[in-house]
Amino acid sequence: MIRRLVAATLATVALCFPAIAAEKKYDQGASDTEIKLGQTMPYSGPASYVGIVGRTQAAYFRMINEQGGINGRKVTLISLDDAYNPAKTVEATRRLVEGDGVLATMSSNGTVTQAAVQKYLNGKGIPQLMIGSGSSRWSDPKNFPWSTGALSLYVTEGKIFGRWILKNRPDAKIGVLAQNDDLGRDFIKGLREGLGDQASKLIVSEQMYDLTEPTVDSQILTLSRSGANVFFNASTGKFVTQSIRKVKELNWPALHYLMSASATRMLLEGAGLQNARGLMTVQSVKHVASPKWKNDPDVKEYEAFRAKWSPDTPADDDVGFYAYSSALVMKRILEACGDNLTRANVLKHATNLKGQTSPILLPGITLNISPGDYAPVTKFYMGVFNGDDWEVSGGLVQ
Repeated sequence: MIRRLVAATLATVALCFPAIAAEKKYDQGASDTEIKLGQTMPYSGPASYVGIVGRTQAAYFRMINEQGGINGRKVTLISLDDAYNPAKTVEATRRLVEGDGVLATMSSNGTVTQAAVQKYLNGKGIPQLMIGSGSSRWSDPKNFPWSTGALSLYVTEGKIFGRWILKNRPDAKIGVLAQNDDLGRDFIKGLREGLGDQASKLIVSEQMYDLTEPTVDSQILTLSRSGANVFFNASTGKFVTQSIRKVKELNWPALHYLMSASATRMLLEGAGLQNARGLMTVQSVKHVASPKWKNDPDVKEYEAFRAKWSPDTPADDDVGFYAYSSALVMKRILEACGDNLTRANVLKHATNLKGQTSPILLPGITLNISPGDYAPVTKFYMGVFNGDDWEVSGGLVQ
């Protein structure tokens, strides 16, 4: 009778106080007091401008920690420099996992760099979340279930522009500049898919460049002499500013399309805003420097954060806004995990983001990651740069 009475009493307590009865579950990198995350960033090297992402996110989690953390736990973000070098990415990622013992990685940057550690992280069952790359390899839940991207897929973007060309410029002769890696090949694949059986006829020249090259001037010169009247520019970092300036210098009167991830204020200013007039890209995000978003609640909240916590982040650059928005989504994922901070549960919530908003996304566009489809963004607007701001034209395309 005593045993039955004790059991009944404990059951009643559990019903009245479920939080007491709930079991806390942790994997390495999580505890009652801390959540440990890691990332690799190119703080040096050819893509060093992306280092803004790591610095902004470190500032974001400092703010969150001062406000009490996530479900009472402080977030430690360990951000290591890989210089956009895959060998250094491997070394740094192993340190994060085997030395620092992170629960997950988030917002690590680069297609070629993150591809170098994808099998390693998936083999260990460590979430490789919101990678700063639009490679199709981040939407392969069957083979790499632990890897998710943060950007629209390069294949999708190329396909959308290819279809736009068929509809609006059937006389197009296309010259392509692309990075000699998965990023460039994905864009070319998508463009060819969008053009369909017209691809071989419409693409008159393809020029590739390696990240180790000092300039892309020779590639732009070759494209301008190919007879192309449309320039499909899938370049990144310093090569964006170089290519825009070179097109202007050559007075090449081609319709110039720039991949959306490179259409940032900082890169355009580096090339000269007037030189960038007429650029086209697909649009899915708000540009913080645009007057049209001056009174947008999300932009105002970001600016308040930036001014207090990350004042070295340029106020008019979109990379910081992207970093802030990704960190906010990561915060929501961790909040949803509650006291079940296992890697499997983090992945579960990171891959169930149907209709999820993000401060940086344009109205009508949401994140829609599901267990069977990791493509985060599939809707866009077309945009044209007027020399000072991006103008969105037409309705949503999908």
